[in-house]
Amino acid sequence: MDEQKKDSVEQQPEQTSPAEIKPAVRFVQMKPFKFIMLMFFTILITAGLTIFALTFGEKKVVEVKVPSGRAEFTKLYEAYDLLKNKYYKDIDDVKVVDGAINGMFDALDDPYSDFMVKDEAEQFQSGLSSSFQGIGAEIQERNGYITVVSPIKNSPAEKAGLLPQDIILTVDGKSVQGFTASEAVARIRGEKGTPVKLTVKRGTNAEPINMTIVRDEIPVETVYGEMLKGDIAHIQITSFSENTAKEFEKILADYEGKAKGIVLDLRQNPGGYLDAAVEISNLFVPEGKAIVQVQQKDEEPKITTAVSGKKYDVPVTVLVDSGSASASEILAGALKESVGAKIVGETSFGKGTVQNVAPLKDGSNLKFTTGKWLTPNGNWINEKGIAPDVKVSNPPYASLPYLDPAMEMKMGVQSNSVKAAQEMLEVLGYEPGNADGIFEQNTESAVKKLQAANGFEETGVLTGDTTYALMDALRAKLKAEDPQLLKAKELLTGSPAKTE
Repeated sequence: MDEQKKDSVEQQPEQTSPAEIKPAVRFVQMKPFKFIMLMFFTILITAGLTIFALTFGEKKVVEVKVPSGRAEFTKLYEAYDLLKNKYYKDIDDVKVVDGAINGMFDALDDPYSDFMVKDEAEQFQSGLSSSFQGIGAEIQERNGYITVVSPIKNSPAEKAGLLPQDIILTVDGKSVQGFTASEAVARIRGEKGTPVKLTVKRGTNAEPINMTIVRDEIPVETVYGEMLKGDIAHIQITSFSENTAKEFEKILADYEGKAKGIVLDLRQNPGGYLDAAVEISNLFVPEGKAIVQVQQKDEEPKITTAVSGKKYDVPVTVLVDSGSASASEILAGALKESVGAKIVGETSFGKGTVQNVAPLKDGSNLKFTTGKWLTPNGNWINEKGIAPDVKVSNPPYASLPYLDPAMEMKMGVQSNSVKAAQEMLEVLGYEPGNADGIFEQNTESAVKKLQAANGFEETGVLTGDTTYALMDALRAKLKAEDPQLLKAKELLTGSPAKTE
């Protein structure tokens, strides 16, 4: 037998009897290191095959990675992983996650809290900056519907006749029911000069109103002033943006020494920055007196008081209506309770909460309610509004619906739009006959008179420039005969005010 190494084949004795001969047996001996490595690679390959089979076979692994100490997210992670692994086609991870965040905000049942993706966040911020492109209307979601809070002064929305409390049903033919306010804004805004078609429901009117509004650059000039007869300054604030307080101070400085009283007009002002309302209040509220109280979760209200600085000690009345909201109500409440100003008009909107905007890393925003605000005397006006000291309603014709200039109204046509046009013509003194919605001889004659007054061809057909002229004339009449403004002025002068 060949010589072997000690660690290979073990030698047998040379002399063995035939009866004891057994089959030869070989024992393979290995170094310990080689044996361990063989076992390691065997286990590794087996594990890899198992994972591959479970991942790409009929049964895939559902891996739930719940953050440590956040067991409340277990269900959310399980749902995500099941959709990711079991849904019949690939899911969009970003959309699914954004949808989950939207669901959190929906569950709050708070119309003022909202998740905004990057584009929506940019549009939201532009609404509080120097300018933006759109139609110029403040909207909010209420009970699943997009509702107009108020149009911005001199905006395409105002010129088109969009009114507070109008419900926007569709944008460019697509329903916006169930949209958040941010989602609806993304649909409505667009490049300057482009049209957007809205279908609007107004009040109990069964027939929706269709209007086409051309978008424009909306400058956020928020303060307007004029001197009325009797040396009364009429100052209107349309919203509270980053420069509103400075604009207001500039106009006040211009009128200082000239104005014997101020009518502060907050009608159709949807609000904005709380700080701007506080700064303007501070110009009238005596030092040390309360301007507003803000109460956050599980805390006592914190009172913001007036500080030293320039003060204007002149009589003030404040105009509000159903479109006056949020920061407008903070200012109105401060002047009413800490200065003694009279509130004139209609009950305000009733938004008594404060929101904070938290940016996320991807450019999206979380806007959510952080507290509620109270008037200086501790009144919470949420969903109640501020009731006027002197109630004055606008005339019924102020809420007549918008007329689409693209529509032709002529002999034989019958519709709610014809009825609205007849009511407008009647208010303006053109004698259109019965306002029954039927375009007949008297209505045609009234339209011809309107066309003659504006230098148009007398066709008797209400369309295009004739329709615009009719709505412009109605708007001018309302401005000239503004009963709320006249009453507010009367309270300052002590004598009945006449049409300006």
